[in-house]
Parts: sequence; structure tokens; C-alpha cells
Amino acid sequence: VAFFILVAIFSLEDPALSQQSESQLRHHSHPQYPTPPATMSDTEEAPQEVEEVEEVEMSVLDALKEVLKKALIHDGLKKGLHECAKALDRRSARLCCLAKDCENEEYKKLIRALCAEGEVSVIMVDSGKDLGAWCGLAKLNEDGSVKKAVRTSCAVITDFGEETRALTVLLDYLQKQADADE
Repeated sequence: VAFFILVAIFSLEDPALSQQSESQLRHHSHPQYPTPPATMSDTEEAPQEVEEVEEVEMSVLDALKEVLKKALIHDGLKKGLHECAKALDRRSARLCCLAKDCENEEYKKLIRALCAEGEVSVIMVDSGKDLGAWCGLAKLNEDGSVKKAVRTSCAVITDFGEETRALTVLLDYLQKQADADE
């Protein structure tokens, strides 16, 4: 350890010594601290292999899951009636997800009316438990599967986060739905 400190101090004074001491440091072997093996970048350039990635058609449901996760990461996801109603009322919502299995018809009517007022697209999801799990309201097992999910009937995206392929798939789907409704 003292050798390294002395080398560092002397390298500040003499540039020729600093180059010599750096090479000594690289090749200095100590029985307790073996020299690391040479990596490929030290010896030669690796041939670049380009892997062909097949374009797999992404389903709208998978795209929605990914977009919800990105929105959650970028703090652009609102969950529950209170947060969603505030976001829709402020007109900061860009997309709304509503569970089909919501038992309260007034709840659905309120969310649909707020979405219609702000011209926000609504995506109907089969289960509130699934929607809750996609929004991060779930406990996970060690292997990543959902152990326990909290049900939510509504989720609103205010910020999509980054531009991804899933977002384009989802926006294309919403555009096709809007064109079909007209």
C-alpha cells in the first residue's frame, strides 16, 4: 500500500516516472492479490455479430401493460377514483383505463363523463385485479409472479414517459377505435 502512495506522490513530480510507475503498477504481482486475467478488450477486438431480432406483433394488452409500467416509472400514473377524477378534471389525463368488473355504475358513469368532457380515450380492461397489478398495486413472489393484487377500477395516464414501441401500438389501436366510432 505504501508503494502505491509513493508512486502517486512521485508521479506528480516527474512525468517520465509516472509512465514508468503506471506500467509497474499494472504488472506488479502480489501473492495475496493476483493479477486479473487479460480481458478481450486488452488483447484484441471482438468481431461484432449482429443478431437479427424478429418483429413480433405486440398485442394491445401487452402494449398497455408496458405503457402503464413506463408511466408509473415516470410518475405519470394516477390510480383510484379520487386521483383519476382530479387528473381528468384538470385535463392533464391522456389515457384512461376502466375495469369492466366495476360493480358501481355511478363510478363508471362519472369516469366516462369526465373522459368525454376532456376528450380522453377510455380502454376497458376485463379485471380490476389485473389493472391493479399492472399499476404496481401488487405484492410479488421471488420469481416475479403476482402473489396478491389490490383491485383498482380506474387508472389514468398523465405522462407516457418515454416513446416506446408499445406506446405506438397502443396509440395506433386508439386511433383505429376513434376512426371506427366516427
